[in-house]
Amino acid sequence: MPLVLWVALGGSIGAAARYGVNVWSGRVLGGEFPWHTLIVNVAGCFAMGVLTGLLALKLNLSQEMRAFLTTGILGGFTTFSAFSLDFALLVERKATFAAGAYAAASVFLSIAAVFAGLQLIRAVAP
Repeated sequence: MPLVLWVALGGSIGAAARYGVNVWSGRVLGGEFPWHTLIVNVAGCFAMGVLTGLLALKLNLSQEMRAFLTTGILGGFTTFSAFSLDFALLVERKATFAAGAYAAASVFLSIAAVFAGLQLIRAVAP
């Protein structure tokens, strides 16, 4: 099976798991605070740390299985895990300025992009 299909399969599993967390947290914790996003981001980042550590030190998995687990399942579950891994790799490479710039740019530009998209639609929609 081509690599992209492994990623797509994993992504569907991760997205379904994210939806499950959203429904569960809404029922249990309510909707006043975005608990669902916080839970998914923290759990996904922890899983990414465990998984990449295992892949580096213990597991000898194929490129397809690595992509299925990381880009697929964890990417479908939360892209924050990929962001956090990128940040951690920059820090481990002693590129602390780049890590800080990456984190700041990611947060501020992403939030600004959401507002820009909302403003665009408000300006053109009837």
